[in-house]
Amino acid sequence: MHSRPEQYSRRILLAVTGLSPQVVTETLYALAVRRDPLFVPTEIHLLTTAEGKQRAELALLSEDPGWFHRLCGDYGLPPILFDASHIHTIADEQGKALDDIRTPADNERLADRVTEKVREFTADEKAALHVSIAGGRKTMGFYLGYALSLFGRPQDRLSHVLVSEPYESSWDFFYPTPYARVITTRDNKLADTRDAQVELAEIPFVRLRHGLDDGLRQGGATFSEAVAAAQRALQPPELVIDREGKRILAGGTLIELPPAQLALLSLFAQRLIQGDEALAAPGKYAPDKVWSERFLAQYRVIRGNALDDIERTEQALRDGMDGEYFSSTKSKLHRILKNRLGAVARLYYIDDGGTRPRRYSLKLPRDAVRFGRLAGAGLGDHKAQNEHPEEDPT
Repeated sequence: MHSRPEQYSRRILLAVTGLSPQVVTETLYALAVRRDPLFVPTEIHLLTTAEGKQRAELALLSEDPGWFHRLCGDYGLPPILFDASHIHTIADEQGKALDDIRTPADNERLADRVTEKVREFTADEKAALHVSIAGGRKTMGFYLGYALSLFGRPQDRLSHVLVSEPYESSWDFFYPTPYARVITTRDNKLADTRDAQVELAEIPFVRLRHGLDDGLRQGGATFSEAVAAAQRALQPPELVIDREGKRILAGGTLIELPPAQLALLSLFAQRLIQGDEALAAPGKYAPDKVWSERFLAQYRVIRGNALDDIERTEQALRDGMDGEYFSSTKSKLHRILKNRLGAVARLYYIDDGGTRPRRYSLKLPRDAVRFGRLAGAGLGDHKAQNEHPEEDPT
């Protein structure tokens, strides 16, 4: 798809508002009348509080004054979907719309609600989203801009509207009219709205969407979870393998692995550390005893004193490891990593080289991988003690 927002069939204006619904008409004027090229929304959505919703309905959508409808009529704009159902409130845990954002819990609900709407709109590939942070509390604008940074695509935009003096913050000013209309400004002076200047300041933002996995982009994650996923994508890769603890630390996330998957990952990690070349997989119907010995050397360290389990695995691989055993073990490892790490998981996959004949290796930097003992239960709460090199089995 192209990245020019005005060319999309669905064009969404999303704004935060508080006690000044004027930012909606000011932004709409700047986009649909002043901007070059014009961006005429096909729909408008607001995020606000209970009082903000009431003010927006009365000031913008009523019969009188109905400033949204008047602007559309004054400038001959095409139909734009915007009614009370498009004004989304921030609700408390009982589902009641909040009058204001006052507590840490309120801020958390605000962040999650903003994330939900931005994620919803950016999930539509046929839509271009324009986000305005001109209204509402500063925290509302911050969360909205941050959410767009997390989910925004090339066609999405972020802006703030600029209104000339003495019209800024005047309750009677909603947009520059194409005819004379005299209002009283906040300093008790008279001014003609026809002379007002309204400009749009586009705000560049970093797009982090590539760091989020499909599940986060499609829904279900909180603002904090989305931020954590983006942070993982930006961190330098790091892999610590704790064979005795049967877990790894990958990208700051502690992950328990089944013995077979841990053994396969350990095999390739050890080869990377030693500077060994990439490996061809065992043949599909040709068990390979060299491959089984490589694998079992790691498996025995991981299983330790579990002799029964070691014997069963040795028996299963007595004729060697074949391609099916290799592929199924690798696929399960990748699924576990994807479920825990999202899009970042691909950094820790056993890579096939991308061309035929396939040759497998870890593509991580050599100094990003080590074996060690891990303590702690999660991000930021681990310590790693390096294993002695002579303990490595290869």
